[in-house]
Amino acid sequence: MATAETPGANAERGPAASSAESGARGPDHAHRLWIWAGLALVLAGGLALRLWGLRQGLPYAYNADEADHFVPHAIAMFEEGTLDPHYFANPPAFTYVLHFLFDVAYGGAHGAAHAYRSDPEGVYTLARVAAAVLGTLSLWLLYLTGARLLGRAAGLLAAAIEAVAFLPVFYSHLALNDVPTLAPLTLSLLGTAGVLRKGRLRDHLLAGIGLGLACATKYTAGIVLVPYLLAAASRAIDDGPVARRRTLAGVATLAAGALAAFVIANPYALLDYSSFHREVVHQSAQSAEAQGKLGAPKSGGILYYLWSLTWGLGWAPALAALAGAATIWRSHRRLGLLLVPAPLLYLAFMGTQGRYFGRWLMPILPILCLLAAFAAVSAVCALLERSRAGRSRLDRTPAVAARSSTDSRTRRLGGALPVGLAALAVLALTAQGLAYSVHSGLVLSRTDTRTLTRAWMLSNVPRGANVVVEPVSPDQWAREPPGRPAGCAAASAASRYRWCKWPSLFTYIDASGALDIPAHHEIGIENYVRTLSPALLGYYERRGFCWVLSASTESGRAFADPRAVPQAIAYYRALRREGTVAYVASPYTRGKGPVSFNFDWSFDYYPMAYRRPGPTMTVYRLHGGRCAP
Repeated sequence: MATAETPGANAERGPAASSAESGARGPDHAHRLWIWAGLALVLAGGLALRLWGLRQGLPYAYNADEADHFVPHAIAMFEEGTLDPHYFANPPAFTYVLHFLFDVAYGGAHGAAHAYRSDPEGVYTLARVAAAVLGTLSLWLLYLTGARLLGRAAGLLAAAIEAVAFLPVFYSHLALNDVPTLAPLTLSLLGTAGVLRKGRLRDHLLAGIGLGLACATKYTAGIVLVPYLLAAASRAIDDGPVARRRTLAGVATLAAGALAAFVIANPYALLDYSSFHREVVHQSAQSAEAQGKLGAPKSGGILYYLWSLTWGLGWAPALAALAGAATIWRSHRRLGLLLVPAPLLYLAFMGTQGRYFGRWLMPILPILCLLAAFAAVSAVCALLERSRAGRSRLDRTPAVAARSSTDSRTRRLGGALPVGLAALAVLALTAQGLAYSVHSGLVLSRTDTRTLTRAWMLSNVPRGANVVVEPVSPDQWAREPPGRPAGCAAASAASRYRWCKWPSLFTYIDASGALDIPAHHEIGIENYVRTLSPALLGYYERRGFCWVLSASTESGRAFADPRAVPQAIAYYRALRREGTVAYVASPYTRGKGPVSFNFDWSFDYYPMAYRRPGPTMTVYRLHGGRCAP
């Protein structure tokens, strides 16, 4: 097996390629045709999984991050007549992609703004398609990176693992920056692979452009700088003074390319540096909050992320990545420097933050897929070599008749064995991801529980009635369609509310849980559960707010951390005791569920118990005060 330090063609194709391709019986052209056919299947299948169920929830963007970021900011640029995002908590590269896409699709500022008001479903669908396409592009780039580092077979297998892995598949269905970041991030890895293999200036430039675009899409994508620095240092140390000078020139090229790409994709980071710096510092402080979010697990970020890998990437790929890291570090040190330290550093850094979500793992998933593919291809090659060695021993037996019979059987076995081992490796590394990604497509293609609840309310809750709705749906959920007058007499002509909504994002209770109406003040969505108290139910009834909509994602947060919010626990128990259940929309298959509250599984519907997206929605009817029959 060639090592990463060995010059020449085999080193260029990578260590896995050297063993796999040396045993190939057919011409190289036929081998490439099989690889290209496999790549076409991976790309088509990956895109299909990312588009299946893409319109879930629409016309309502139920994911709070999707409703508040990217698409609204891309539209706001049209309305304000500026490219200044006025927002840097998330970098704006994906926002700019959507802005220019909407400009082309809707014929300019007026058309885009009008479409957002009159046809939000079409606008969000287009934005989600953009995320899915960029996610599929990252698969092709991952194949190229793997082919350059490890050989075509390993590159194809790495792309196949990411194509079906649950986390990148699920988040391709949302207009968020997590999946689009994978495209420039993997582009940078491709350039880094070229730096390790050949050290050309264009490889350094490619790594820099990818790095700048990735950081302008998601700040944590900066982890891709670690493999580059280690690859460049490896060449500078091992390849002599001439290569060292070329490497220094390459580092300067990377810095220039990264800075230029970042500024082009995030120009107001310089034009409005004070706002950029302030919001980045604020976002970093929020992520590092020691208390985390109400209902978050207390086991610590590192354990949480390791657990997330078992389902977000899959048990087999995660364990294979661990084996691949150990193997490649021992046998191909330069490749190990490129692939192993970055995931470890990322986990160590992100695991010390106060908040953690499975999707924040995505910047290291391409590297983990490469490590898993390396382990699998290396194992298959080792088994084939042992099989060939065993056949050679059989060839030397003196029994001619027995040898003739054995030769016939071993030739048949020898032809089928590589295919069988390869199929077994692919199945082992993709089965879990494929099963759960297909399940996700089925779930997301069905109607959301919040949409079902709204349909029931349209038929059963009088127009203009006073309602209490927990903050699990966008404001448009309670509005009349364009052109219809408002049902709520207190609503403005612009808002057109069908029902009069209780202002859920204001608090009306003091620290003891007693009502304190004059001291009310606005709160953020994260603190809604902390504002609940049984005293509110009597106030609802006195004010005529007779319909109360409760969502399991809000009550679940309270019951996951009951000692933090005892008044909220008392509120939900009193609501169940004093209210009559008028309607329930469950996301679970009959006889299954509920799933315990979790900031990942309660929102990405990973467990097989889910049948449709959304929380369990319960509509209660109160009967006291003005709500009496």
